[in-house]
Amino acid sequence: QVQLVESGGGVVQAGGSLRLSCAASERTISLYTIGWFRQAPGKEREFVAAIIPSGLKTNYGDSVKGRFTISRDNVEKMGYLQMNSLKPEDTALYYCAAGYGSTTNSRQREYAYWGQGTQVIVSS
Repeated sequence: QVQLVESGGGVVQAGGSLRLSCAASERTISLYTIGWFRQAPGKEREFVAAIIPSGLKTNYGDSVKGRFTISRDNVEKMGYLQMNSLKPEDTALYYCAAGYGSTTNSRQREYAYWGQGTQVIVSS
């Protein structure tokens, strides 16, 4: 069982930056792909980014490519999502998730563990 806790959300103006963090409870997080997903009000949850256990391969949703960067620190049991050039449409509840294995999966069903989410609001 892996518990995940997100932090770093908040209110930021358009064009600004935020860094989200995902703290894992177990060292076995080093065996899991870490993914970030988000859900805006009235919309389905969507894939944002994923990074394999080694950190050598990443994958991004089309709407965040070139603006967001996912990273991880297996020693510290942490995952990160650096978000730059934020837009109002990035406003959402952001979730960290962990899926066993080494594929940068965008499918939610491939992730067994989920955090409670951290809110990001981007004002225009």
